[in-house]
Amino acid sequence: MKRILTILMENEPGALSRIIGLFSQRGYNIDSLCVAKTDDPTLSRLTICTSGDEQSLEQITKQVNKLIDVLRVKNITEQEHVERELMLVKAATPSSSIREGIKRNADIFRAQIIDVCSECYTLQMVGPPARLKAFLGALKEETTIIEVVRSGTIGLLRGKTALRAKQY
Repeated sequence: MKRILTILMENEPGALSRIIGLFSQRGYNIDSLCVAKTDDPTLSRLTICTSGDEQSLEQITKQVNKLIDVLRVKNITEQEHVERELMLVKAATPSSSIREGIKRNADIFRAQIIDVCSECYTLQMVGPPARLKAFLGALKEETTIIEVVRSGTIGLLRGKTALRAKQY
């Protein structure tokens, strides 16, 4: 079962490797990992997308929570949340009919063409992972995909609940 863990941690060297080490030691695969500074430059927010049974994930969450650099850990899949991912796609444009098909799909899926050259378009799309997958499938029916890069899942709990060091 897919799980999204969000971790608030100190922005210190080695903090990320200690957290990832716990996953590695227990043989867990990380489907995606996204980490960046928060509005407080001394803190980072790490979002890990993984899968596993409830009991094992609960155990790893408890162990991550014990690390000195970690301030808070939350499994946001347990509550209502918003998740998004960024994807960049480079698609071949050998003819005008293919270019029109790509533009049509971009409009339907609300993607943006961010770079154009004579042989390809680079498109950008932000959305839930399932929508990105559907867009990629539609593009594959139109043309050859040259390259794809995805950011990995990020997410926030809905409403006023926040993962912060200090609650306000």
